[in-house]
Amino acid sequence: MLTDLVKETNMSKPNGITIVTTKDGSHSLYVPSLDEHYHSHNGSIQEALHVFIEAGLKQIQDSSIKILEVGFGTGLNAILSLIYSAESNIKLRYTGIETNPVSIDVIKKLNYLTLIGETNFEGDFLKLHEAKWGEEIIISDKFSIIKHQKKVQEISLAKESHDIIFYDAFGPRAQKEMWDKTIFQKLYDTLSPNGILVTYCAMGQLKRDLKSVGFKVESLPGPPGKREMTRAIKL
Repeated sequence: MLTDLVKETNMSKPNGITIVTTKDGSHSLYVPSLDEHYHSHNGSIQEALHVFIEAGLKQIQDSSIKILEVGFGTGLNAILSLIYSAESNIKLRYTGIETNPVSIDVIKKLNYLTLIGETNFEGDFLKLHEAKWGEEIIISDKFSIIKHQKKVQEISLAKESHDIIFYDAFGPRAQKEMWDKTIFQKLYDTLSPNGILVTYCAMGQLKRDLKSVGFKVESLPGPPGKREMTRAIKL
């Protein structure tokens, strides 16, 4: 358990999920049933920016980008992407997959936007979470989102319909089924040519599976506290 590395708050959901503070001061959530945190205990914001924005989204050179996130969670990657789109004048269509949505009561207590000095996006952050499942919602003239409350194994994904995938599921120890090779074949198929998949995970089996379905795999320096992360490119 990582409870010696994070500070727990007094607020928890009925099922025991608790807000914790990571080393960069940003919040994460702890799930007792899995003994797992939503983000790195070394820093939620640091990890999200490093893995998904810097090593992922910023590598796509296009004025219109289609993102798929597996593991929508707290919406941290989504709101950082929305802010990036506003600052860079890039149009984003964001698809999020999540089987266990975080309650709005919890979302309202998360401190991401305060820490990064972007409190003007707080209304948009709530809109991301309040958006109806299965409906595309326009958040701004540069950002739209559609969320699916389904397992990635069950959802239908059109071929070559996404430019980048944020793979942010719980780790293999907690959810082994989320790291099966058949999922990565499905994700390979839904990526456009030269599309990118990024994930915090750097396990050898993951890299072998990604290569076996056709990806070119890169091991990159990880976020603070983690030696490596993985980026895979569709050839």
